[in-house]
This record gives sequence, structure tokens and C-alpha cells, in this order.
Amino acid sequence: MVSITLLTQPSCAYCDQAKEILSRLAPDYALDISEVDLQTDEGRYLAIKNGVMFAPGILIDGELFGFGRLSEKKLKSKLDQEGAKK
Repeated sequence: MVSITLLTQPSCAYCDQAKEILSRLAPDYALDISEVDLQTDEGRYLAIKNGVMFAPGILIDGELFGFGRLSEKKLKSKLDQEGAKK
């Protein structure tokens, strides 16, 4: 199982797009998805620790995968490398 943390903020179109991508991929991959608001203490800590410049931030198994607009193709490739396919 691959742990994905999505760092989000309200009224964020790229956050909504990332959520849509994750919901499409969830049936095909073993994912544990959690969402953390960047306005919380935990969200700010994770953003600073991982160098997330703006929402959404995407962490895979606690490591920065990217921030901003999420590439579905790039994410699928990473998940395939991690062996997360169901």
C-alpha cells in the first residue's frame, strides 16, 4: 500500500483536480490517501519540511512528489514503479 498525502487549501482548482485524479486511480492502485489542510499546523509543518511552495502538495510515502498541477501520467508511472497496482 502506498501512502499519499494531499496538502490542500480551500477554493483551489488544482486541489480539486488532484482529488479527481486520485479518485480515478484509487480503484486500480493500493492507496492510503489522506488530505491535510495547509492552514493547519500539520499542513504548514509538512509544507515547510518538504518544500511545498503552493497547493496542492503531493507526498508519496512521506516524500515530496510534487506541488501545483498534478500530472496523472507522472503519478501513474510513479505508482507503477512503487508496485502499487492492485
